[in-house]
Amino acid sequence: MAVDLSFFQSQTAQQLRAEGRAESRAKDLLVLLGHRGVEVSEADRERIVGCGDPDVLGLWFRKALTATSTVEIFASDGDAGADVG
Repeated sequence: MAVDLSFFQSQTAQQLRAEGRAESRAKDLLVLLGHRGVEVSEADRERIVGCGDPDVLGLWFRKALTATSTVEIFASDGDAGADVG
């Protein structure tokens, strides 16, 4: 008996996996910031949790490793204060 695994390759399944990765990365980022003692405003928290792009969240996570504020995290490279996404 063959099992239909097409759902796992479908666009819907891919989108669900991407949403799961984004949610996980957002949580990891907030944990890191909390552990490092970086203050996160409610607006910044909403921005992080509301970001559905795992790549952007990954960039923010890498910046959070050394950043002292969320302004540094959200600033684009070479353009302090500008938004990344």
